[in-house]
Amino acid sequence: MSDSREAEKIPVTVLTGYLGAGKTTLLNRILSEPHGKRYAVVVNEFGEIGIDNELVIGADEEVFEMNNGCICCTVRGDLIRIIEGLMRRKGKFDAIIVETTGLADPAPVAQTFFVDEDVQKAARLDAVVTVADAKWLSHRLRDAPEAKNQIAFADVIIVNKTDLVSPAELREVEARIRAINPYASLHRARNCDVALADVLERRAFDLDRILDIEPDFLHAEDHDHDHDHGHDHVHEHHGLKHFHDEDMQSVSIRLDGDVDPAKFMPWINRITQEQGVNILRCKGIVAMKDDPKRFVFQGVHMMLDGDSQREWRSDEKRESKVVFIGRNLEEDDIRKGFLACAA
Repeated sequence: MSDSREAEKIPVTVLTGYLGAGKTTLLNRILSEPHGKRYAVVVNEFGEIGIDNELVIGADEEVFEMNNGCICCTVRGDLIRIIEGLMRRKGKFDAIIVETTGLADPAPVAQTFFVDEDVQKAARLDAVVTVADAKWLSHRLRDAPEAKNQIAFADVIIVNKTDLVSPAELREVEARIRAINPYASLHRARNCDVALADVLERRAFDLDRILDIEPDFLHAEDHDHDHDHGHDHVHEHHGLKHFHDEDMQSVSIRLDGDVDPAKFMPWINRITQEQGVNILRCKGIVAMKDDPKRFVFQGVHMMLDGDSQREWRSDEKRESKVVFIGRNLEEDDIRKGFLACAA
């Protein structure tokens, strides 16, 4: 698909986060600040967000117009139907923001943009943004698997309410986040006071930009894991605490030189089919034998999207890197399988 067709598509941000983490604050900012953009915000329950009625101009059925040009609508039925309806409205939007409920797993919402052809033609998944509460996140990670999913799945994580914790507590929360997801971009905030540009238009699902915005992915986990998966097992690494999460982990593997496509393609398909239930996100940049271009892929559970992108530059090392984030992954199996794809 040509870049211009992609560029015309409306970017969709999936916003997730545990109850009380501060999603509502962020949504209210988007719906009321004079940012000069037209955003369509899709929320699960209109009552929960508590929109300031003075800002609402007109409301027809499930769509509310705001005086800063944004609109807000509630998902009462199917997300696909809502998005298709938004696409047909006169005056296109700069972006659509879909809020998932506090308990929801963002994966099914993200998958909508992989599977529905009509939605795919008009919209593109931009990024999954998770708002986390600096004070309560550690507790949530203990008692709520959904909270872990939201962290594991995110491209952008806003660590909110940082004024309510000590610097040491903040470092610990961030180490916990990194144990689950080493490559999302992290922003600290007090009152969700992040620049909207840090949240919107991230192009995290744009295959060509996978590494531009995730520098950590390159050297996320070159150190060997020690395999003591005790609940709060911590070891020091470069003076930073590293937590090991007992059921959620990231596996990142690097291979010098080229990969044999005849081995790699069947392997990546097999691993996502067999372990896809447990793989929340996977992505990678691969040097294929005899191919001057970089092969880039990413996936959500069992759905993979991959493409040959730009040519390898002369100053770049031809190497292959893959990362998997999920729960109870067969790490040794994944590692051996990928390394066996070497050309």
